[in-house]
Amino acid sequence: MDKLKKVLSGQDNNDDLNVLQAVGDATTLSWGTRVKCFIACFVFGVFCSVLGSCLLWLPHSGLAVFAVLYTFGNIASLASTMFLMGPLNQLKRMCEKTRVLATVIMLVCLVLTLCAAFWWKKNGIALLFCVLQFLAFAWYGLSYIPFARDAVIKLFSACLK
Repeated sequence: MDKLKKVLSGQDNNDDLNVLQAVGDATTLSWGTRVKCFIACFVFGVFCSVLGSCLLWLPHSGLAVFAVLYTFGNIASLASTMFLMGPLNQLKRMCEKTRVLATVIMLVCLVLTLCAAFWWKKNGIALLFCVLQFLAFAWYGLSYIPFARDAVIKLFSACLK
């Protein structure tokens, strides 16, 4: 914080330190804070998804409420990992060759679920996009576990024979 004060007041003579570095130094979170924020955001995401599942059986608007809460739960769960890795590193990892297809499908399904629930008001389509969201999110998550995708592919190929 002292570095930021020196830079903003013009008292710092260090040419290597610019304002962006000072702001970055002042806004970094400790590891303990990152873990707490990750847990809070992840628990909120799971809570939204479970609450949406419980409200699925409401008459008239239950399916739309489920789709919205499930989508917000997935967004919160995805955002929670940014606390552990940092936002830029998370975005880089999401766009790696092994994850880019799952990431694109997941994000498109997130948007289409909300469109189906709010704009088109088609509950069946919203449910379909929720299922696709789940599958893409699971495939995305499996990419972080070594050989998990290969094991799933072998399992399904063995079941189909």
